[in-house]
Amino acid sequence: MGSIDEEVSLLEVEESLIQEELKLYAEDGSIDIYGNPPLKQKTGNWKACPFIFANECCERLAYYGIAKNLITYFTNELHETNVAAARHVMTWQGTCYITPLIGALIADAYWGRYWTIACFSAIYFTGMVALTLSASVPGLKPAECIGSLCPPATTVQSTVLFSGLYLIALGTGGIKPCVSSFGADQFDKTDPSERVRKASFFNWFYFTINVGAFVSSTVLVWVQENCGWELGFLIPTVFMGLATISFFVGTPLYRFQKPKGSPITRVCQVLVAAYRNLNLKFSEDQCAGFLTKPQLYQKEKPNPIHGSSIYTLFVQQGRSMKRTIGSFEIPPATLGMFDTASVLISVPIYDRIIVPFVRRFTGLAKGFTELQRMGIGLFVSVLSLTFAATVETVRLQLARDLDLVESGDTVPLTIFWQIPQYFLMGTAGVFFFVGRIEFFYEQSPDSMRSLCSAWALLTTTLGNYLSSMIITVVAYLSGKDCWIPSDNINNGHLDYFFWLLVCLGFVNLPVFVFFSVKYTHKKV
Repeated sequence: MGSIDEEVSLLEVEESLIQEELKLYAEDGSIDIYGNPPLKQKTGNWKACPFIFANECCERLAYYGIAKNLITYFTNELHETNVAAARHVMTWQGTCYITPLIGALIADAYWGRYWTIACFSAIYFTGMVALTLSASVPGLKPAECIGSLCPPATTVQSTVLFSGLYLIALGTGGIKPCVSSFGADQFDKTDPSERVRKASFFNWFYFTINVGAFVSSTVLVWVQENCGWELGFLIPTVFMGLATISFFVGTPLYRFQKPKGSPITRVCQVLVAAYRNLNLKFSEDQCAGFLTKPQLYQKEKPNPIHGSSIYTLFVQQGRSMKRTIGSFEIPPATLGMFDTASVLISVPIYDRIIVPFVRRFTGLAKGFTELQRMGIGLFVSVLSLTFAATVETVRLQLARDLDLVESGDTVPLTIFWQIPQYFLMGTAGVFFFVGRIEFFYEQSPDSMRSLCSAWALLTTTLGNYLSSMIITVVAYLSGKDCWIPSDNINNGHLDYFFWLLVCLGFVNLPVFVFFSVKYTHKKV
């Protein structure tokens, strides 16, 4: 009898040892670089994140080093009108947010997130080189104005420029939907402690994005307007190369999720199965079973369209305000630093103060649900637009009072009045964009996380294209030089356009709240 008890005891000890050994490895189906289950102490978690953060920081510095001041390049170097330049910039930025659908499908179905990021980074870098050449090589560089005569860009010059820009758009399509998901993959969702760290990861991921954006809004914008566009485009090209190198350096520390086949095939299979079972009857118990499993049943997803690319109009507004301190002239795009500064301030406050405080009342490890967080962000963004509209109303009134409407001269209203609108927009991003990234990651199946991240980015695309369409329609219906004039915005009504966006924002808020209330979350 004693020997039997001893054998049972030994089996229990052995089973306990096996369980302890299993806890040493990630249990979420990930593998290490050698194809083995990854050891938690040697892979993933925060130890892998610095390389991903460095990659994202440098890549975003490169992207915003172009995007932040691109409208100035189009108007000053290519001699385009304000309307044409804004339309080009918004269309390009919109394309940058629709190409992620391509990268996401490739990542989820075939290559995995790691190799998709690596390959599309090469395309991105090629586009950066082409863009730099278009601003540097004499035959490709736009001709300078001779007096009041400003020759348009030639076909060859435009081809090289737009080829570079849209190669960048394609390259970013393989990076945007994959980097945040790849970073979140470094945390084992079956481990409660790592799951809490993953919620914090999204905050600090957005923080690193804005470190890159801060440098581009300050240093790069100043370089572009004071040292030339050749150097202004060369610097972000170098940083894109550093982004790629940083990503590869961290390879031994990463955890990898294997691609699980085409998500489109899975969606089609679900639709076919649903059609075949259309007339199938379920018992009450079966129906109750479906309704208690969030992975099988979720209500409608909210589908907000968040107006974006408003920064291009902020820059045009700032260009017509007082921008000098003594003999120093402030480039209007530099005010974007206050957007990113607000993020750099808000993320630590949110992660270390707000979340622990709200957690006491909600009982959620992350404080707010993702949709509550996004709703707060949308509301703050409307406040930002309201302030921008108010500033523009005052600016135009001053232009009329001082008889500056026809001349188009700078209005003696300091550009620093734009700080609140930039600061509020940055704070809105901490709530809305981080909440959106986390929402689409957590609520999507493992095999579709890159694709779902791409769908999240698609809402930004819709906002860019909607902004571009509204500008075009307004310019057509209101006359050539009405709301957004070609050259002299003192003779227009940019304030009307801002107020229109405020109205659209207030219409969007109740729609978002309606769908948010109806949505059923996965419990994470």
